[in-house]
Amino acid sequence: MKNKAVFLDRDGTINVDYGYVKSPDEVKIFDDVYEALKLLKSKGFLLIVVTNQSGVTRGLMTEEDVVATNEHINREIKQKIGIQIDKFYYCPYHPDFDGPEKAKCRKPSPFMVLQAQKDFNIDLNKSFFIGDTITDMQCAQNANVGGAILVKTAKDNQIEKLKNYSKLKIDFIADNFADAAKFIIEQSNQILEEN
Repeated sequence: MKNKAVFLDRDGTINVDYGYVKSPDEVKIFDDVYEALKLLKSKGFLLIVVTNQSGVTRGLMTEEDVVATNEHINREIKQKIGIQIDKFYYCPYHPDFDGPEKAKCRKPSPFMVLQAQKDFNIDLNKSFFIGDTITDMQCAQNANVGGAILVKTAKDNQIEKLKNYSKLKIDFIADNFADAAKFIIEQSNQILEEN
């Protein structure tokens, strides 16, 4: 049987985005994330982070810093609620610095989502994506993820930018992470009732 997952952006979705979160010391997880993650996990969803981290190629941090930050986030979550994110995928490249071949993993490319799909045997139709940017929503659409939820926790106003993207499929715009999780539970309950 295939698994279902919630794909998560990191900075601006799980934790506050200051521009570049370069180390564990700079991590501030949004308060409502903990219980929402626990709820999603209790409903059988894998929790998969897919994050662009071009600060690496820009020389602002190292890949070791990215890994340390990811591990810190997981420790914080495990300490508070006893669960953790199943896997972090990150893209340290940017086409302006590395060229398109290296940067093919960068969202809005579906590369990281499709890699996770293979690694975890995920049914994308029964899966969801929570992100705080247009790029996240494009990634969800490019990967054919079942549902895309935009949270209003980005460092800049993504809702205003949406006017320029008429063909972008967004299933729900959530005030925060907790609202996004509630929407996912409601949608997956409907899918269960229909089957």
